[in-house]
Amino acid sequence: MSNQDITAIKLAFASNQLFFDDAQFPRGFSRSGNFTLLEAQILENNGVVLKALYNNTIEPKNDLQTHFVDVMQGLAEASNIAEKAWLKYLKLTTSPARFHTVFGKSKNTGSEISYGRQIEEY
Repeated sequence: MSNQDITAIKLAFASNQLFFDDAQFPRGFSRSGNFTLLEAQILENNGVVLKALYNNTIEPKNDLQTHFVDVMQGLAEASNIAEKAWLKYLKLTTSPARFHTVFGKSKNTGSEISYGRQIEEY
């Protein structure tokens, strides 16, 4: 992606406010380890407009915003960094967290516990 494309995207989604999600990313997007520096910058600088378009609280004002709305509605594929960054943000904030443990689910039902020796019935 060229610098002209990135500049056009930043201008298309320009906002006077910075976007933060302190509940999910209390140290910021760039320090979370989930986003590239460019994605974090786009979310922070353009996230207010992206969120408003996603929530349908504002109408699209240009072709890039219209395409963003189409992507969010599933009518088009994500083709630019803003769309991809917002989709990644949604995936990280709306998907249930996966919890992994060292001990998996036990196959024993608890009624038959064997410690390596046979128990004889009398």
